Amino acid sequence: MTTSLTWTRRRHAVSRFWSSYRTHRAGLFGLGALAVIALVALAAPLLVGSDVQSVTQAPGSALESPSARFPLGTDQFGRSLLGLLVWGARISLTVGLLAAALSVAIGTLVGIVAGHYGGWFSTLLMRVTDWFLVMPTLVLAIVLATVMSRSVWTVILAIGVTSWPTTARLVRAQTIAVESRPYIERARALGGGHGHVMSRHVLPNVMPLVLAQTTLGISTAILTEATLAFLGLGDPTVVSWGGMLQDAREAGAVSSGHWWYLAPPGIAVALVALAFTLCGRAIESVLNPRLGVAR
Repeated sequence: MTTSLTWTRRRHAVSRFWSSYRTHRAGLFGLGALAVIALVALAAPLLVGSDVQSVTQAPGSALESPSARFPLGTDQFGRSLLGLLVWGARISLTVGLLAAALSVAIGTLVGIVAGHYGGWFSTLLMRVTDWFLVMPTLVLAIVLATVMSRSVWTVILAIGVTSWPTTARLVRAQTIAVESRPYIERARALGGGHGHVMSRHVLPNVMPLVLAQTTLGISTAILTEATLAFLGLGDPTVVSWGGMLQDAREAGAVSSGHWWYLAPPGIAVALVALAFTLCGRAIESVLNPRLGVAR
């Protein structure tokens, strides 16, 4: 009976959330764009095949301009840029999602623990957070990506462990606000320990903030991944949008005027980052109408 009631409440909550979310035109545009890009990325093996990355089996000649055969032209090896763009979406989205999830998980853990315990322990955690906060995230990510082996997991780790301080600050403030409510005192009076209070009472109340922060963090993670790949710190064995920009730079596309080599991956990165940002702003507006996010 209790389980059924819980699921009924959750379904009503999701229904109310969607009813409010769909009134945000910008959020719907971002969600639609992300749905299309995600479907294309998942269907990449069917749409372009895994051999699109092969240099030895490239179907065209180097740096062909856009044509009927190659709608976006070819790279310096003769590979279809359209195929590489579709395949690269898999890596860029995967890195963005996993890095943002790691970042938000660290920030949420630090924020809840610091807000719950308080005292010198909270002060220590916040000083560490402040140190990460004042240090440029990109510089720290570059350092980690440089000293570690070049792989997709290194990029995910470098982004995730350097971009959590903002989430930690926000979650800590929300945790302090939640723990000042009367039902927290009742839970403690009934014997609820630290773990019970943090997991059963604090975490559910900060999850809306965490959800919005995750959505916004994905766009930042994708941009950071593209930057690291452009600087030559990504995994050279996989195709990503940032890696395509790096290849274009090495091929001299900027100086030689081969705009079709630079424009597609750059536009793709900007579009995905914009779509996630629009979704994040819409989610923030739904969960906290006082923010007054424009529709």
